[in-house]
Amino acid sequence: MSWILAFLGFAALILLHELGHFTAAKAVGMRVERFAVFFPPLLAKKTVGETEYGIGAIPLGGYVRITGMNPNEEIPEDVLPRAYFKQPVWKRVVVISAGPLANVLVAFLILWGLYWANGEPVESVKVGGVAKEYPAEGVLKPGDRIVSIDGVTGGQAALAKQTATHRCAGRQTAGCRASTPAVVVVTRNGTRRVFRITPIYDAAKNVKRTRLGFSFAQESRPVGPIDAAGLSVSGMWGVTTGTVDAIARIVTPEGRKQISGVVGSYEATRQSFELDLTRALNILAIISLSLAIVNLFPFLPLDGGHIFWAVAEKVRGRPIPFAVMERASVVGFVLVLFLFFVGLTNDIDRLQGQGFGVR
Repeated sequence: MSWILAFLGFAALILLHELGHFTAAKAVGMRVERFAVFFPPLLAKKTVGETEYGIGAIPLGGYVRITGMNPNEEIPEDVLPRAYFKQPVWKRVVVISAGPLANVLVAFLILWGLYWANGEPVESVKVGGVAKEYPAEGVLKPGDRIVSIDGVTGGQAALAKQTATHRCAGRQTAGCRASTPAVVVVTRNGTRRVFRITPIYDAAKNVKRTRLGFSFAQESRPVGPIDAAGLSVSGMWGVTTGTVDAIARIVTPEGRKQISGVVGSYEATRQSFELDLTRALNILAIISLSLAIVNLFPFLPLDGGHIFWAVAEKVRGRPIPFAVMERASVVGFVLVLFLFFVGLTNDIDRLQGQGFGVR
């Protein structure tokens, strides 16, 4: 079931993006030749007015065909005034921007709904779960509140840091047991309890330290719709800066490791649906916003490329030769292929290795 839900969620994000273009084009009077769910060949189609609506055979989102996106195409004289390249710059910018804006709006609405329904996450020192075959199994229980570890109090980072001070004798290897136990003080059902638990070394790529083997619970405080909106905007800004930073650092090995592709995004969504709906919706919101951000980079065939050349035409005072845009689009095409290759390579490594950090 998670496969189907992830597919529907992922396809819906792309479809809503294209619906943004479609709605804006219709609103400003451009001629829309086709609006299709999924890619061709078309399995079914129906013409309503001047637009053909279809369902394609390749289940990867959808697309919109607007007359005159390529000024070299043959266009009947009666529809030429409504062709894309004949429209004023502001109309073209509105139509192209509508796709990414639809993704931004979807991301905002999802996050706003989640914050309003579930509240604002707050740091918790309550035990949420205990991993099997780890030292904490059979000792700590979900609901225990960690008071201190070795006398150290504080938040999750401080407690994890103190646990990591317990090292194995000699070389740190996967599964080795620390030479000294950690003194863990908890409150359980109002009673103070003290345990001596010896951590073991976790050699996982994203851990590499000794740990007891428990996770912290997720806790939150209630918020109203206004606060939920503010938290949504703040979260979206964080995703935006993080996405731009990751792409800017793509020339470095560390930066390339942060890039995820279609496979990774889909698999992370699928795994999240297996765990809980809230986490899955949160990931879909992040993916939706990331789609908008990447699409706004100023390179054809991305939406940002179309916006860039429309604005360049306005500044120049006359149309940009299509041949110039075609040559410049090679840069964008190479960038898209490079991002796809890097993302796919990372996704394959994660599928074979440590996974996508969902579990």
